[in-house]
Amino acid sequence: MTTTTPTTRPAPTTAARAARLPSPLALGLWRTQHELRLFVRERDAVVFVFAYPVVMLAIFATVFGGPGEVYGPPGDEVPFSQYFLPGMVATGVVLTSFQSLAMSIAVERDEGGLKRLRGTPLPVSSYVLGKVGQVLVVSLAQTALLLAVAALVYDVPLPDDAGRWLTFAWVWALGTAAGAVCGVAFSSVPRTGRSAQAVVTPVVLVLQFVSGVFFMFHVLPGWMQTVASFFPLKWLAQGMRSVFLPDAARAVEPSGSWQHGTTALVLVAYLVVGLVVAARTFRWRRHDDG
Repeated sequence: MTTTTPTTRPAPTTAARAARLPSPLALGLWRTQHELRLFVRERDAVVFVFAYPVVMLAIFATVFGGPGEVYGPPGDEVPFSQYFLPGMVATGVVLTSFQSLAMSIAVERDEGGLKRLRGTPLPVSSYVLGKVGQVLVVSLAQTALLLAVAALVYDVPLPDDAGRWLTFAWVWALGTAAGAVCGVAFSSVPRTGRSAQAVVTPVVLVLQFVSGVFFMFHVLPGWMQTVASFFPLKWLAQGMRSVFLPDAARAVEPSGSWQHGTTALVLVAYLVVGLVVAARTFRWRRHDDG
């Protein structure tokens, strides 16, 4: 009688296991779908994200939009609702990207969700891609809703040429992506999830006031304009003004032009720096958890 000795297969190497895993990009796309499902389940957050810029536009259009209330150089005046629309688009982008991620990631870390993810094959890059992808989708839907309300309810004229929409596309895309990665990077600042709102909200609120979102930027004090120029929200709002306001309105800007080149440079710089800082400071665990 012949006995056969069972053969023992060698354990797969780390490289072999990694080869069977989807690519970081594929995992990032899967994570985007998962993040969108989680976002939709938070109904109160969904309502706030979509309603806030619409409500703010309604408030400013009502308070400053009385008969004869216009903005701009003589002969090219526009209603205040049209002037405030670019600022509302910009602030909506910041809320859905920077503020949302800075707070939600801090809460996930504090509650142990990130610690559990660390035990899975999901790399940090795929996790960040998922967050950025979710922000891009939500921000696009939010912006579309805001533009529809502005056009249908407040008769704000939307651009009628491809060049302006192309400018809108790259300003919006760069602003949203930069805000998202900066939100990931800033999420490491709050020490706990409970303190995240107290840490993040004042930063966003101050930037809104100094960046020409709630007020006409050219009437702000010179020092305030200088401070705002170091942050991306000012350039995001200015880029949006170049889309929705007449060309003559650039004469009221402090520089006398829309500065598209500088806008692109600043937003790309924040995108790159945000990615670097996020990669160096991202933590799966709380500060007091090793």
